[in-house]
Amino acid sequence: MEVLEAIKRRRSVRRFKSAEIPENHLPALEESLLAAPSAGNFQSRRFYFVFRKDLREKIAEAAYGQDFIKEAPLAVVCCADLRIARHYGERGTSLYVLQDVAASVQNLMLAAESLGLGTVWVGAFDERKVSEILALPVWLRPVTVVPVGYPDEKPSPPDRIGKEQAIVPIR
Repeated sequence: MEVLEAIKRRRSVRRFKSAEIPENHLPALEESLLAAPSAGNFQSRRFYFVFRKDLREKIAEAAYGQDFIKEAPLAVVCCADLRIARHYGERGTSLYVLQDVAASVQNLMLAAESLGLGTVWVGAFDERKVSEILALPVWLRPVTVVPVGYPDEKPSPPDRIGKEQAIVPIR
């Protein structure tokens, strides 16, 4: 699948089939996360692949009842590593780590799309509770949760603002 095609086809999926993700798909998902660019190539991000249903249920609860998290066979909790980002000072810990995680998440979502899997970017959750559920060290900040699985819905494309509004050419 061409990259632009994957970008245009990807949708936020909130209903998943009960089918497990084949083991041979996992390396592509892992590699997509690690291949993303990062500030200074410090790679200040860590990823937890949560397959256990009991933990996904707790994460869904910490995400204010977004039950589709527990229905997906995999939830990837994407974390910023604040220790590494300190090299850049306050900007590193407040911005660069978030950008690093965001770039990885976009790669993950596109790789999943290319494998016929659905995803959704979940940002609404209680960080403290997710940290407790996964027993994260204090230097890891959970930034997003990405449920991954075979889609059980085909969402329509959302409305987007036009190029005229979003892109400002400066020549």
